[in-house]
Amino acid sequence: MSTVKDLLTAKGSSVSTISPQAKVYEALALMAEKDIGALVVVSEGKVVGVISERDYARKVVLKGRFSKETAVKDVMSSLDATVKPSQTVEECMAIMTEKRHRHLPVMDNGKLVGIISIGDLVKSIISNQKFMIENLENYISGAPEVR
Repeated sequence: MSTVKDLLTAKGSSVSTISPQAKVYEALALMAEKDIGALVVVSEGKVVGVISERDYARKVVLKGRFSKETAVKDVMSSLDATVKPSQTVEECMAIMTEKRHRHLPVMDNGKLVGIISIGDLVKSIISNQKFMIENLENYISGAPEVR
């Protein structure tokens, strides 16, 4: 069973952060520069939320706000869920489904060590299923196991 630690090992544990006082435009520019869909919002060393492209679309554009005038804190999704490196992909999928989140900060002993997205989870699940199918096909045909 894959864990968050496995995901971070495969994709990297780099996390881009932004201040709640920063303007949404700055957040968008950073997301575009890093080619990512969300940033972890950090205030005084503590994770306080996540801002995503979805937050921008729903809470800035659709509300007639301006990204150069709106603070990240006014549109970010507050933090009501994080995960640990030891948690399984399945546990994370359940949290994302229940909380309707697409991104989860990864915390280890109170320290931000990564972020995972719904895409990361889906990719991991598909990869595990492909591996299992290959092994089953090889077992049925009498070929040696794939490792």
